[in-house]
Amino acid sequence: MTIDVRKNAELHRYEAVADGDTVAGFAEYKENGDTVTFTHTEVDDAFGGEGVGGQLAKVALDQSRSDGKRVVPLCPFIKGYIEKHPEYADLVR
Repeated sequence: MTIDVRKNAELHRYEAVADGDTVAGFAEYKENGDTVTFTHTEVDDAFGGEGVGGQLAKVALDQSRSDGKRVVPLCPFIKGYIEKHPEYADLVR
């Protein structure tokens, strides 16, 4: 299985797409100026335990950094990911 994480700006979420066509999970966000607020992350049960959520968080946070944005992790999953990966702590507003 191949997972590709893509930003879907129209739906305000990052999507983890499995094998090119199945949305395995998503991380919803709101943008306001230089801030990205992550509100909800969800992974389809069929893909649980496969690291999909971690891939979503990593790509979303890396993209936020490259865009010069700060992050508000309201979503418990994104907040937990940052706590486990302190290299992203500098992004938190």
